[in-house]
Amino acid sequence: MTEALLARFPKTRPQLSPELAAIYVRQYQENRSGETTAASLSQRLEAWMHRQVAADLANGGAKPTLEIGAGTLNQLAYEPQGAAYDIVEPFSELFAASPLRTRVRDVFADMAEVPAERRYARITSVAALEHICDLPRVLARAALMLEPGGSLRSAIPSEGGLLWRLGWSLTTGLEFRLRHGLDYGELMAHEHVNSAVEIETLIRALFDDVRIRSFGVGRQLSLYRFVEAREPTLGAAEAWLSRFS
Repeated sequence: MTEALLARFPKTRPQLSPELAAIYVRQYQENRSGETTAASLSQRLEAWMHRQVAADLANGGAKPTLEIGAGTLNQLAYEPQGAAYDIVEPFSELFAASPLRTRVRDVFADMAEVPAERRYARITSVAALEHICDLPRVLARAALMLEPGGSLRSAIPSEGGLLWRLGWSLTTGLEFRLRHGLDYGELMAHEHVNSAVEIETLIRALFDDVRIRSFGVGRQLSLYRFVEAREPTLGAAEAWLSRFS
């Protein structure tokens, strides 16, 4: 099953219609900053994901961290200060004006830019892995950059599940159609190139210790999932990195 899944990568992101492309950047910023009613509701629900990612630091200090897909830096509000915090984020417009920018040590536009010798106690992501067209390469680099005993901590929407689709269709999707007269499903197809099942399968193939929690009734009837992974299989990670680089 893993080999069949790997054969799908790298994926090609579906093109946006000219109408959607014209408002894409503004829509993305509105969504990430909670500027509309539906986006604000979504952010309140997404707080579950942020808390899960930061839960390992609840009783201790900060640890060297690399965040993949840091967006507007909203995860930093849940993280203690005191350790190096690097981010991977190609969309610089999202974080450029953030007051939390001063807490970030280094910014990289791609995982390939992170120095190979860097090691992190934590590599995190919140609502990011579903967007990545070359996900096996990114996960492989993450596995190789973890310190011994370190963990990959990823919160994702339950993309591909019934509750997740109903959730965005009846909130953000409806609001988007009323405001713009356009299909939010087209935007979702452009953005969410990976399903939750695909993400879980890839992580399980790279890590020996994987634990999953859901925000909902089990994984299939959930809005979000949290995946914590430890003990990477370095040989598999090196093979994937060679294959997809």
